[in-house]
Amino acid sequence: MAFNTLILGGAQSGKSKYALKLGEEYIKATNKSTARGLYVATAQPLDQEMEEKIQRHRMERGPQWETVEEPTEIPNIIRKSSGLYQVILVDCLTLWMSNLMEHKPNSIEHSARDLFDALSETTGPTIIVSNEIGLGLVPGEAVGRKYRDLSGRLHQKLAEICNRVILVVAGLPLELKGNSNK
Repeated sequence: MAFNTLILGGAQSGKSKYALKLGEEYIKATNKSTARGLYVATAQPLDQEMEEKIQRHRMERGPQWETVEEPTEIPNIIRKSSGLYQVILVDCLTLWMSNLMEHKPNSIEHSARDLFDALSETTGPTIIVSNEIGLGLVPGEAVGRKYRDLSGRLHQKLAEICNRVILVVAGLPLELKGNSNK
């Protein structure tokens, strides 16, 4: 049975750091020196600032993590990798949704359903990180409002199907659903 965790938070809230720590706990729990996790990064180095952020994130991960950079095909990566790693960590769905809107705008709903199916099929723990963007101002542009709405619906469905949901604020995790004692 799949054990999926959704970690939400604002920009620079500490959600990625918390997700990495949680993933490392899964890896250590195996008590195997060869245990590894898969880190699925959705960010693309489109400018200098993003390239520097990607480099910082890579340095934060230890050798127990294998990294795959994939901007849109997250469900396929989850399916192919399930059972091969002690944990799969996807960071982050906010950029995944943005990448879909840019590169595959007609497949967003299908891709979301495919993600839900892939998560239900996993045999090991999967951690999903995403920005909670619905707490801010109403975007002035129609595309911003569409993005906010799609993201909100995605989070609601993920919260429904995930065993555990955590909101990270100021580096502090708040358990919204599930039990931290697994």
